[in-house]
Amino acid sequence: MAKGSIEKRGERSWRLVVEVGDSGNRDKEYKTIQVDDPALLRTTKRLQDYLDSQLHEFKREVESGEYIKPQKMKLDKFYESEWKTKYASNTDNLSPLSYKTYKTYYECHIKEKLGDKELGAIKTIHLVTFMADLSKPEARKDGKEVPLAPGTIQYIYRVLKNILERATEWKLIKTNPMIGVKKPKVKNGKSQFYEEDEAQEVIDALYHEPRKWRLFILGALLAGCRRGELVGIEWNNVDFNNRTLSIVNSISLTEDGKAIEKAPKNDSSEDVISVPDWYIEELKIHRREWLKNMWEMKENGLWKGGDRQYVFHGGYGKPYYHSYPYRWWTRFVTRRKLKKISFHDLRHSCATLLIESGATTKAVQGQLRHAREQTTSDIYAHITKKLSRDTADRFNKFAPQNPQIHSTTNHSSN
Repeated sequence: MAKGSIEKRGERSWRLVVEVGDSGNRDKEYKTIQVDDPALLRTTKRLQDYLDSQLHEFKREVESGEYIKPQKMKLDKFYESEWKTKYASNTDNLSPLSYKTYKTYYECHIKEKLGDKELGAIKTIHLVTFMADLSKPEARKDGKEVPLAPGTIQYIYRVLKNILERATEWKLIKTNPMIGVKKPKVKNGKSQFYEEDEAQEVIDALYHEPRKWRLFILGALLAGCRRGELVGIEWNNVDFNNRTLSIVNSISLTEDGKAIEKAPKNDSSEDVISVPDWYIEELKIHRREWLKNMWEMKENGLWKGGDRQYVFHGGYGKPYYHSYPYRWWTRFVTRRKLKKISFHDLRHSCATLLIESGATTKAVQGQLRHAREQTTSDIYAHITKKLSRDTADRFNKFAPQNPQIHSTTNHSSN
């Protein structure tokens, strides 16, 4: 029969000790637990009951052979039973789309090479070698004889670092072996954007498209909304009197035909955006058309939106599949022979148009809802450089070769 005891180790930590074996040869197993619940810490009896229950469960694991010493736990088991359930699946930690992407990269690239290694046996040199091997063509899983893209390698680094950070935080390993592994570099390509004349060309072309698509694209180009925010916007987020849109929801993933909804990207993203008067007037027309369509669909038993009122949908009330607007936009610019930029670059274009019209970086930050002004400054540095060049060019009229300058100079000397 196993014996157990509880030892206080710190202000909020206790060590569970379980002894097993016969009286002449008993082995001890240890497990440290942290209690962060203030209510639990304030009540002696509740705290003791909790510690006793943890000790009872620990004894059961040791006696049944289920207990694995923290450093002996394999990376794959930690990933499945600890990281996924206690961290990654919580939307406060990772968005649904990020969680899905993390799982894909782990299962495609990390699991095969490192999944069977014990946490305590993973050393920095193993990870340095692993990251270096990702640059070889054989690291690909699609049969192409070219290396993985630098952005993909950087994302794999990010996933592995996150998993091992959690193992370190939860005291399963003393230090994170990713410390010392350099983050792969990715050259940032220049953002594409529309200048004023190009934006006008896009807007003119949109007036030959269905109204809902015109409003959807203009929501990105003129209001700076993200694709997922526009997919998730509902009529109760539209304030016709104050001419604003409230960003409170985003749909960036669809699984099994169901939209996965989440809060916007960050706290700054959850905000109110002002839009032009004419945009609001066209939204009113779209609202009337929307209501007419809804009643017709309901009468025919075809409405699938329930009580939700998504501003943009395919005719039956359900929000668009999260990537469909991107496909529509790509086909639109090809069909209309417009300058090709990504849907997300419409946000860059919004910033460009605002800055070129005299808006401050702070104002652009507010419109695009960046958490930090530095983010706005960094991303749109190329725009402000262009404006600086334009400002300097205004002085070209004073160049020495200007005949008017020579005439004035000669006149003065006489």
